[in-house]
Amino acid sequence: MRIAPLTPEHAADICTWRYPAPYACYDMTGADPDWLVQPESGFHAVLDDHDELVGFRSYGADGQVPGWAYDDRALDTGGGLRPRLTGTGLGRDAIATGLAFGREHFTPTAFRVTVASFNARALRVVESLGFERFGRFDAATDGRSFEVLVRPERA
Repeated sequence: MRIAPLTPEHAADICTWRYPAPYACYDMTGADPDWLVQPESGFHAVLDDHDELVGFRSYGADGQVPGWAYDDRALDTGGGLRPRLTGTGLGRDAIATGLAFGREHFTPTAFRVTVASFNARALRVVESLGFERFGRFDAATDGRSFEVLVRPERA
């Protein structure tokens, strides 16, 4: 896998992604494809070895959920896989690839992820990558519970 600039075609594709319950909160159908391709959005494509879009990674505000007091001590990162690929074991590689890209391009002192508390699969994956639970909160938007996890970067 590799990280690449998000093209308008990638963005249009991502904006069709719908997930089955209970993961529907991750649907991308409300996203603006024109915004996703803007550099300030922080979105990047995750491509497989055949240059097919398998997911996306984001850096910055997109990885934040209203309701937590975020600060600048860590770089927030988020992302998603194409819905038909979830649960197939690709998540760990996609996130690890995104962390390597983030380390190289942003040189953060730490990474932070915010994961819905019910999402045991995602929590297992990020914890396997060295993230530790830092706190829990209820989202200001819908009251859904979220976990905040942090992974310090070593110099």
